[in-house]
Amino acid sequence: MNIGIVTTWFERGAAYVSKQFEEILEQDYNVFIYARAEEYAIGDPNWDKKNVTWGKNIDSPFAGKVIDKKDFKKWINKNEINLILFNEQHWFQPLVWCKEWNIKTVAYIDYYTERTVHLFEVYDMLICNTERHFSVFNWHEGAVYLPWGTNTDLYKPKHNNEKLVNENEVTFFHSCGWNIERKGTRILLEAFQESTKAKKLIIHTQSQIKDESALTLIEKLKTENRLEIITGTVSAPGLFHMGDVYVYPTILEGIGLTIAEALSSGLATVVPDNGPMNEFVQDEVNGRLIKIEKCYARNDGYYWPKCIPDKNNLVEIIDDLAENKEEVIKMKTKARELAIKDLTFHKNAQILNQRMEKVKFKPVRDKVVTDINSFDNYGLKKMNKYYMYFPTFFNFLRKRMLK
Repeated sequence: MNIGIVTTWFERGAAYVSKQFEEILEQDYNVFIYARAEEYAIGDPNWDKKNVTWGKNIDSPFAGKVIDKKDFKKWINKNEINLILFNEQHWFQPLVWCKEWNIKTVAYIDYYTERTVHLFEVYDMLICNTERHFSVFNWHEGAVYLPWGTNTDLYKPKHNNEKLVNENEVTFFHSCGWNIERKGTRILLEAFQESTKAKKLIIHTQSQIKDESALTLIEKLKTENRLEIITGTVSAPGLFHMGDVYVYPTILEGIGLTIAEALSSGLATVVPDNGPMNEFVQDEVNGRLIKIEKCYARNDGYYWPKCIPDKNNLVEIIDDLAENKEEVIKMKTKARELAIKDLTFHKNAQILNQRMEKVKFKPVRDKVVTDINSFDNYGLKKMNKYYMYFPTFFNFLRKRMLK
């Protein structure tokens, strides 16, 4: 069977998810990548391989992840694709096309709203990587709970896990990727400033931090010689080896890839006591859970609300871990031990290839197609169908409007 993966394909978390799928699936199948044109990694040996097709660039301003139908069908025909796994596919039209072409489809569940949950009926199979996602989609006859994990051979301790990175003090580490707001970076900076015990925090960011309130805190902590900022993209396994405790007061996650990566790297891990983060961390065993101050809806209608970690509780946790070095070492050891047991993706995903073989194509109900068309034609999204054929004209209009 020839399997296609439609995905982001450059240095970011979603692409690493797809890479993990690729590694498992290619054990039994021919796997081909259709890279959505959000950003090209052409020429990068980590991403630009023979099985990769860089999708036609029609970067629509009306909805992300738009795919050109003719280009997409050309890729399917050339590689004789039988089944397609979609990773973070927010636009549903390609699923309707696949039904027209008798191509089986699988979704990696990530983004959904209350309005779109029932639209996932269009897929023949759903991969739910957390208990929280599975609780929403267990009505789907093709839904599978596949506990997530990471490459525990790649993400592993670089130092003796029975010691601290710096024997004199506990080093806290945080990765905020591209989005300090969602990753809870500002809350962490505020908590670290208020901590009276913690001495060292390292933050890795993939882009320059521009938030003024965060920058003020950063400069103060730098002046006190308590903070180090590392900016830029770092390939896997990243910089986890620089810390003892991974502090990740994230506000919202579909899965939280860095949580599994940090645990596998042997870091005690601090996350909010909310799903799916608390599915990975056992309080006072391999890390600590932060109390939740409040929850509220995201403005785009994402199914799950944001959770705001309790800053005062985070300060208490940071101070406690900074003072109790032996406890941190025990958590570090347990983090790696439990990661090997529960978070080894290649072990967790062995069921995947068997399930892929059993995926059955099922016709989609007319009502679901109607609902998909209605959703994709709602508001500004309705402009996508025109944009695909007249991108030059719409880009001209957009430039005029921005002037």
